[in-house]
Parts: sequence; C-alpha cells; structure tokens
Amino acid sequence: MAGQSVEGGLRFAVLGPVRAWRDGQELDLGTPLQRSILGMLLLREGHAVTPNEMIDAVWGEDAPPRALGALRTYVSRLRTVLEPDRPARSRPELLTSIGRGYALRLPDDALDLTRFERGIHQAEAARKAGRLADAARALRAALALFEGEPLAGTVGPYSEHQRDRLIERRISVIETLMDVDLELGNHARIVSELIALTADHPLRERLRAQLMLAYYRCGRQGDALNVFTETREALVDELGIEPGPELTALHQRILAADPTLAAPAQADTEAPQEDEPAAAEEQPPALELPRPAQLPAAVTDFTGRKEIAVRLRTLLSGHSSAQPRSAPEGVPVAAISGIGGVGKTALAVHVAHLVDDVFPDGQLYADLRGYTDEATAPESALGGFLRALGIPPDVIPDGLAERSALYRSILAERRILVLLDNARDAEQVSPLLPGSPGCAAIVTSRGKLADLPSARLIDLDVMEPGEALQLFAAVAGAERVSAEHGAAMDVVAACGFLPLAVRIVAARLAARPSWTVASLVPRLADEQRRLDELRVGNLAVEATFALGYGQLTSLQARAFRLLSLPNGPDISSGAAAAVLSMSAFEAEEVLESLVDASLLEAPAPGRYRFHDLLKLFARRALEKGERPQARTMALRRLLGFYLASAQSAHTLAYEGSMIPANLVVVGSGRVFTSADEAVAWLISEGDSLFATINQAAVAARTAEQLLPAADLLVAMEPLLESGTHTREFDHGTRAVLASAQEIGDQAGELRARYVLGRVLFAGNRLKEAEAQFRIVHELSRAREEKIVTGEVLNALAVVVGRQRRHTEALSLFDAAMRFYRENGVPAGEALVLSYSARDHLGLSRPEDAIAAAEKGLAIFTEIGSGAGTARARYHLGIVLSRVGRLTEAVHHHAECLAFFRAGKQRVWEQRVCSRLAETFIAAERYPDAVRHAEEALTVSREIGHPYGEALSLTVLGKALRGLGSTTRSLDCLRRAFEIFSRLGAPEAGDLKVLLDSIPAAEPVGDAAGSVVES
Repeated sequence: MAGQSVEGGLRFAVLGPVRAWRDGQELDLGTPLQRSILGMLLLREGHAVTPNEMIDAVWGEDAPPRALGALRTYVSRLRTVLEPDRPARSRPELLTSIGRGYALRLPDDALDLTRFERGIHQAEAARKAGRLADAARALRAALALFEGEPLAGTVGPYSEHQRDRLIERRISVIETLMDVDLELGNHARIVSELIALTADHPLRERLRAQLMLAYYRCGRQGDALNVFTETREALVDELGIEPGPELTALHQRILAADPTLAAPAQADTEAPQEDEPAAAEEQPPALELPRPAQLPAAVTDFTGRKEIAVRLRTLLSGHSSAQPRSAPEGVPVAAISGIGGVGKTALAVHVAHLVDDVFPDGQLYADLRGYTDEATAPESALGGFLRALGIPPDVIPDGLAERSALYRSILAERRILVLLDNARDAEQVSPLLPGSPGCAAIVTSRGKLADLPSARLIDLDVMEPGEALQLFAAVAGAERVSAEHGAAMDVVAACGFLPLAVRIVAARLAARPSWTVASLVPRLADEQRRLDELRVGNLAVEATFALGYGQLTSLQARAFRLLSLPNGPDISSGAAAAVLSMSAFEAEEVLESLVDASLLEAPAPGRYRFHDLLKLFARRALEKGERPQARTMALRRLLGFYLASAQSAHTLAYEGSMIPANLVVVGSGRVFTSADEAVAWLISEGDSLFATINQAAVAARTAEQLLPAADLLVAMEPLLESGTHTREFDHGTRAVLASAQEIGDQAGELRARYVLGRVLFAGNRLKEAEAQFRIVHELSRAREEKIVTGEVLNALAVVVGRQRRHTEALSLFDAAMRFYRENGVPAGEALVLSYSARDHLGLSRPEDAIAAAEKGLAIFTEIGSGAGTARARYHLGIVLSRVGRLTEAVHHHAECLAFFRAGKQRVWEQRVCSRLAETFIAAERYPDAVRHAEEALTVSREIGHPYGEALSLTVLGKALRGLGSTTRSLDCLRRAFEIFSRLGAPEAGDLKVLLDSIPAAEPVGDAAGSVVES
C-alpha cells in the first residue's frame, strides 16, 4: 500500500483516505470529524493550528455550540491513538499543544504527500539533466502514492479546498509525465492513457494537445484532427470560448504535416546491466495460460449511471498499460458500496464489460456471498481463480497465504480484471486483490470498505428520478410509460428510485398487459403492503434487505428497528440517543456502524435517515422484534427529549415567561446558550418535532400519554413567530385537540386551543382566534391551571384590540396585569404595558400610550430580556411614529429589526419593516419607505403571511404614491384591499376610503424604480 511504503515507525497518508500506520499496523482514526482534524494537522506540516481555525475548517458555519469541547475530545482521542504507550499526564511528543493551538510533529518522510513532492523534485532534476527515463520513473512512482480521492472520508470546508488542490496537483503532474513519455518516444504506449484522461478532463487543453500529438506520431492524423474538433465543440458548448493559441497552432502544424512533430529518433533507454540476459532468445519460453472470461452476462437494459461509469472506466484503465518494472504503480481498486438493491452488481458488471479491451488477458469473477450465512472463504475463491488460470488442482497449495502468493505471481505479468461481488469486509477481499499494476479490481459490498488498502470508495446512491423512469420504461415498455408519464413518476417515486424496486414493478407491469401504470399507484401507496408488492419471481426487495439486516449484531439490530419508529424525515444523534436509551457517544457509534453497513444514511454531520423502503422494512422488523410497551417507551423518550429541549429554547427566547416552569418535563434534552441558538434549533428540528407530535396524538389513549405532545406544542411557541411552520402548527394543534377531546383530556385541550388561537391570529382570522382564546380562558379558570392564563388574557386583549374594541381590550389587559402581579411575573407586566399602548392610541390617549410603552421597555431592559426588549421597542416605535416623534421611532424600530433578523423571527421582521416604511412616509422619505415596504412584502410572501402581505402592499402603495408612481401605487393598494377584504380585516374599510378618495384619472408618474411582483 502506497501510504505504508516507508518502513518502520509512524506513517500517514492523505493522498487517498486519511490513514495512519505504526510499524505496518493500521491505526483506527475514528469518525470522519476526527479524521478531518488529523488531515488538517498533517497538511499544516508541523505548524500550529488554533482551535478556531480547526472549528471553521471542520464545521464551517454549521459549528455546534459545543464545538470547542468536541474538538478537544477528538484531539485527546488522536493523542491516545498516536501515542498509546504515553504515560498518563505526560506531555505528548507528537500532537503537541503550542500556545492555544495544536501542531503535529512528523518524523521525516512520514507523510505520503512529502514523498510525493520529493519525487516530483527528483523528476524535475532528472529531466533537466537529460535523464528522461529516470524522470518518468520518478513521476510514476510519485503518482502511485495516490490511493484514490485525496482526503477521502474527511469533511468540512478545509478538506474540500485541499482536496481540490491535491486533485489539481495530481493532474498537473500527470500532464508532465505525458510530456516526458512523448519525449521518450512512448507515444503508442500512452494513447490509451490519454484517451481515459481526456474523457475525465475534457476541457484541459494540455491533455488534448498531448493526445493529438500521440495520435499523429502513431500515423493516425485523422484521429488527431478529430480530437481538435471535439475539443473546440466542448469548449464552445461548455465555456463559450475557442481553443487557446497552443492547441490551435498544433492543429495547424498537423494539417501542414510539420516534420518537427515527428517522434524522437531514439527512445531514451538504458543499456542492460552485465548480469542481465543479452538477448530474448536466451529466456525460457513463457507458460501459455488460458484466458479466463468469467464475467456474468452484460445487463442489456442497463440504464443511467453514465457519469459514475465514466469515472470507473477511467480509474480502471488508468494504469493498465505495461510500465517499466522499476516504476511502483498501484493496482486500481474500485470499491462500490450501497444499500441492497441499489444496483452495485449491475454497475460493476456493466463497467467490467466496458473495459474488456483494456484487459486482454481476461476477467475473473467471484460472488463472495458476504451477506449470507455461507460467505465464500478467501481460500475457496482463490482456488477457483487458480483453476481458471490453468493451475492443476493437485498443485494448488492449501494455505491462504500460499494460494494468495501463487495467485499474485501468476497475475504479475498479465493484465486481468478481477470482479469481487457481494464482499463482506476488507479481510475477505484483501487476499483476492491482484498485486501488479497491469491488473485492476472492482469490489461490491453493502458495507463501506474504508479499511481496504488503495481502494477508491464509491458510495452508490439511488437513481435520479429521470434515470429511474428510463429503467421503468426499458422494462415495462416505453409506449405504456410515455402514455402515463405522471403515474409512472408516482410509481418510481413510491419505489424510492431504488433500481431493484423499479425493475420488479416494471416486470410485473410488463407481465400483465391488462394493467395500467396508474393501477400500480394505489397498490404502492399503502405503506403496509408496499413491500409485498415489490416482489416478482425470485426477486424481492424485502428479501434483499433481510440479508443485510441478518448480519447485524443484536445491538445494531435493535437500533435499526427502534430508529424506524419516529415519523420525522430524519433524526439528530441526540434524539436518536433518547430513542435508544443510550449515551450520546454510544448512540453515535451504533449509528455510524449502520451507516457503514448502508442501512442508514447520513445526509449531514450528526443527522441520520432511512431510505423510504428500508424504513418500511425496519418497521416490519420493529413490529416483530419489539414489544408494544418497548415501542411506547421509545416514543415517550423521544417526546421527553424534544420537550426538554423546547423548554430550554422557550426559556431563552421568552425570558421571564411562566410557561417553561409549568411544563411537565421528564428526561433531559439540548441546552442552549442564546435565544438565537434556541430558535435556530426549533427551525431546524421543526419537521421532526411536528411529526412526533402528530404521531403521539394518534397513539395517545390517556391524558398522561397526550400531555407531553400538548406541552411540546406550547413550548414551541417561539417557532411560530419565525413564520416557517405555520401550516404544521395548524395541523399539529388540530390533531392534539381532536385527540384531547376524544379521550376527555382538558389539560391537553387547553394547550392545543391556546396554540390554535395563536395560529389563527397569525393568519388574521381574528374572530376564530378570539373564540379559541375565550374557551382557553374558561378552561384555565375552571381548572385553576396557570400555564397560559396570563398569555391568553394578553392574547385575547390583542385580538379584541385588533378589531378596534379598544376599551374592552384595555379591560382584558388590566386582568392580565393583575394576574402577572399576583404571581410575580415582571416580564408579563411589561408585555401587557407594551401591547396596551396601541389601544391607548386607539382611544386618542397618546400620553398614556407613550407612558405604557416606555414603562414596558424599562421593565424588559431591567430584567435583561432581549426578546421582550425588542417587542417593547416595536410598540414604542409605533406610538412615537403616530405622535410625530419620527427620529425616535426609526431608532427603536431599527434596533428591534436587527434583533429579529439575527433570531430569524421573520414574522416580526415583516412587521417592523412595514412600520419603518410607515414612519418614512410620514417623514416624506419615500425611497427609504419603498425599500422597507418591499422588504416586508418579500418576507410576507416567503413565509405565506397574507395579512402581512396586505399591510406591506398598503405602505408600499402609499410610498410609491409619494414618489409620483401613481399606476403602481394604485395596483398595490387595490391588491391590499382585496387581501384585507378576503381576511375580513378592518383595514379593508380604511383602504376603501383611501381608494375612493383617489381621482379616477391621475397623471401617471414613473419616478420609482421598484417593481412589485404579484
């Protein structure tokens, strides 16, 4: 293995997967994040790296709140791996601390990248001295150090940047090698290499020029000219440019048959050594061995996978040509992994047939049956290979090591492709890999063979929708599929775009001429029977999944079953730990092992999900393998985790609120350090939270079972003001309300109706919201339950005030104030004062309005409530704007706008922008008013807030009118009137008066440059 080519001590590799060895034994470097940290330290070549640099490099903008603690944990684990015998509390000698940072002190030649660069320098020196053969050998030896994609298995922005740099460096060195080979007169030998390289890098003109010259020197002038034509077409199509001057000049020289393009008169060769045979005739005749051709038949209807097939073909063809024996080339190995049924074998067989001409000495194939109880032993597979290569059975040795050595010896002078299908692990595969660079291997496995030396790891995903549709049409019949295109897309989507599932359904359809494509849709829509529909003959998706499931340990199998329980689209590692009743570290270990087994996907660091069909299979296993009580407890633990986390979020987002202390929380959850972090978590987890709430509402049979879901709804209230999940709130609250009414749970009903009232108010459905809040108020009084008593009185007052019943609103605010004072809740008092200011204005009492708003702001400021202070500034700004204190109003609104934007509170962002626009209109600063009104309009439409949209259109229309853009102004005002009227909002009456007052024919201005999209 290239990364281990220097003897003794510690050795590291970055020119492929990040790996390390000590005295020839590979070290376990841990998770991708841990490998990423090691990769960065290796590439910094002993220079110190600060913790902040590492966090930015590994996590980027998505760093978790405790990234520094996680980083120190990873560094500690790496130190243990690198120096296992270091006494406790002694100073590390390798991964050292320098100031606040870390540095990795490497022995000389310990890193493959260092040896790569040294080899390049040696090649440059040899080339300058005229020793071209030495230069070529040095370049090939350096390139052989690459074992696949650089930094494979690492994550983060730094790895991505460095990976691109190293890939570019490798290609540049390959181009230099091609130049040296052309100078040596090896043009015929490198044609196939250049064909593969230009296919992989079609826009690199230097490689294209080298291929043109090699063709020309081989007497293939037509092929050389065709390369120029293809290159020009590619450059024009992809980049809109013509070929550069060097490629154009070469084209002209070929057309003119320039004699200076001829090959060198004599290749740079070295004289044979004295102890070498002088002539080929003195060598014994080579043993004639049969040419094996063991590949399964090609898949005639193979569809899609074009890009990855080209990559594999290039990889396998890249080192197939004969090389000087002194050049230590590596054996190309492609390790294809993926979920059962994703088409690994089909792809491998397809590509193997594509490169048949590259391996003239034949192909070997073995089904290693790694996911059965009768996996093929390496000794058995080697015995079959040796017999296929012409070795008599009676001379085949018994031991694994002896068979492997004989196998590699026979392949040493041959060019053979080996396909190892359905491998279990690297231990099963390693003895079967060729050892000579003229050969190559393809390995398929459900597990990710990250520990397979020199392998290029390829994780095969499901098909793209278009590819899946093509496969469906190829098997079922193109005309039938074309006639029912929409239904066909529904079918392949129900199959999760899994090739095996698509092929099975298509085969069933092809065998039943009376069926329509549409008739399959309801069959597959039923999740309970979908897996039963996905079987035909001896093909079955469920049986394929069962093979992988059967190889799991009991711990992995339990996790696989229980993780299918939540209905959410994915799950975080923390939530998974709650479901599994494990520590975070234990959960991560088992989750990552399921990812390695291709039974889970990891779409982002710390998040996991099932393929749709695998989740159905896992749920069947759950029903069979877990008792109902175990399933109930797992869901309860998940709800407990979410509720504890949401309680922490609510506490920070609404400082001083009574709600968190009145939640019934069992278990622990996430702990947040800021309101912004808390709201960001609610937004990111929103889909999973609502899925769990709805799932619990359906499953609940008692008030005790329903209460956590109802409490979670209330705790998630800060999410409602982000505007991102309004529909989900509506659906979730109604589901909990229906369940509460069915089982007679007044506590759950109270909570659900309170949140439903908030949802209705957000949609400006004021009368419906008022009805819900009044029921909640009565339930709170009857039950003497305080969790939302103050909040519902305040909310009821706001709803009544919005309907311009200001006196009644102030009476309700007084009731809320008494409640908060009796219970010692200053934040509640401040909230009442801030919100009541607008009703004082509505009764033409501006002094009372200013006094209430200023006192509310003072209380929030004193208790240090960021969210409360921002809301108080919002209401104070409205009051100040109405009384003509415009500069102060702009100041307060600008302050709270910055807060709401930082916390992603988009409903509030829209409100403040609209109020700023109103103030700028009053100040006759119309361009500023237009800008803020358009921002408010954009946010309103993005979050689906019709009342906010109408309010934004109103102020935008007034601002445009001030600029003289009458036509667009009227258009905005009319659309605002339509929305307000549809919502039944009192603002519709105000707008009607304004629209009626505008003359029918005003001069049309066009001073404003903004365009309002409908």
